[in-house]
Amino acid sequence: MLAKAEFLAVDTETNGLPGEECELTEVGAVLVGGGELHEEWESLVRTARPLGRGIQRFTGISQGMVDAAPEPRVVLEQLAARMEGRVLVAHSASFDKRVLHQAFERAGVSWPDPDVLCTVALARRFAPLARQRKLAPLAGALGIDVEGTHRALVDARTCARVFCALFPRLCAAAPTLEQAMALAAPGRSKKRRAAKVRKRPPAERPDLSRLPEDPGVYIFRDEGGRPLYVGKSVSLRSRARSHFCAPAGWTERAEVVDYRPTRSELGALVLENRLIKQWRPPGNVKLKRTDGYVYVRCRLDIEYPVLDVAAEPASGRAVNIGPVKGRATARELADQLSSLFGLRHCGRALRRRDHPSIYGQMDRCVSPCLGDLDPNAYRRRLDEALGLFDSAGDAAARLIAHVEEHMHEASEDRRYERAAALRSRRDRLAGLLGRLDGVLEATDRRTRLVLASHPAKPEWEAFWIAGGRVADWGPVPGVREIRERSERAAEVRKGLLSPEEVDEVRIVSSWLARNDALELDLSGAPTEAAIRRFLPSGAQAA
Repeated sequence: MLAKAEFLAVDTETNGLPGEECELTEVGAVLVGGGELHEEWESLVRTARPLGRGIQRFTGISQGMVDAAPEPRVVLEQLAARMEGRVLVAHSASFDKRVLHQAFERAGVSWPDPDVLCTVALARRFAPLARQRKLAPLAGALGIDVEGTHRALVDARTCARVFCALFPRLCAAAPTLEQAMALAAPGRSKKRRAAKVRKRPPAERPDLSRLPEDPGVYIFRDEGGRPLYVGKSVSLRSRARSHFCAPAGWTERAEVVDYRPTRSELGALVLENRLIKQWRPPGNVKLKRTDGYVYVRCRLDIEYPVLDVAAEPASGRAVNIGPVKGRATARELADQLSSLFGLRHCGRALRRRDHPSIYGQMDRCVSPCLGDLDPNAYRRRLDEALGLFDSAGDAAARLIAHVEEHMHEASEDRRYERAAALRSRRDRLAGLLGRLDGVLEATDRRTRLVLASHPAKPEWEAFWIAGGRVADWGPVPGVREIRERSERAAEVRKGLLSPEEVDEVRIVSSWLARNDALELDLSGAPTEAAIRRFLPSGAQAA
């Protein structure tokens, strides 16, 4: 009978990444029986890859907290013991169930496969007047005080209270547990049921025991040795297991798995990209983008180039600024630059006009559409705008200083309306640049040496980056070899970015934008003394 059953209200927090990269960071559980709350339990969970700054701010779970947390296997074994013989209750239960199932698979812990009730589905049926079904608004609509959000135990406690508020109505409509499950089960079409793929049990899967808990690339192969899928991870063994949570077609044919270790996440990202392009395995339809970064681009292959915003850097003759977070913010930056330097706001196709556009009438465009503008004069303006982002340092400060310089010149010339307009633009730009999250720098303008660290060990990997691409990389060598390889990297011609290199530039620049890596500028030949000062103590070589 439903009234005599025990329930476990559960909530999970994750690293905020989708799909296979999603890792459990915290889990909370509250025991519910007879419509009342009983025991509570919570635990942080150690993660394989570093947490992003955004998810740390969102949840309040810091990198230090997960570094000091127990291993996933320890936490999940404790959770499995609490789940035994009980019904799992969660808000948006499909998400929490997927996160937990994937974590159990990665840790090699048997999944208890409990019955699951979703409070969203229950609220849809038994609280139809509640306009919002997110956890906090739903609790408020039911008269439940919400203590906080985005921490596992707090949300699990709120979920348990929502469930208790709906429990009498559920018992009245479904006296038995079987009836309750049928009542709250989500609809599933015949087509989706038919398309469900059988999961391979652990005994039939490839042997993953040889995979280390280190960064690198793993390769699933069929019985003939042909690559089926190439993946990367900062913890090879844990990630490879997770593929069998949701079969993807190629998992049924995988017979062998091998790997190529690296010493950093960046090395794994670069190696994965290169192997996918070399082998084109059927399981890798397209490289996944999970970073959310965009670029302010200027393609120089037309007479009067324009600034645009896109998720990928432009290939060919182009300048790419970024990466930065937020398409709308990047679009506003491009518009501000175009207005400040009088660049075109229209698309790449230049339509001839008899009269200036609205931007030309407001003196925010030099109006090449009238057909009487020297392309060299336009390019000088464009070069001045892009030149602010050519070198290392604070491009935002250079941009503000540029506006202030022209503002003071206008004031000295007694063009007070112009000075006031520039002061307003400076204030808008200062607010905009303060909101930008990323790197305001042309991706292909600098040559540098970057050290990327191992996620758990005092080891580093060296990357010589020229023109946005990885010109050379490997374990940190001796000081003399670093100097020789740096000189060779500085001599690499940047050239034009080919379409095949776009992914690597995006991968490298996005990783640098979200990680505080050690960088040594190679615009001038570094001395051995400068290299020794640059190297961290654990990476000092002969």
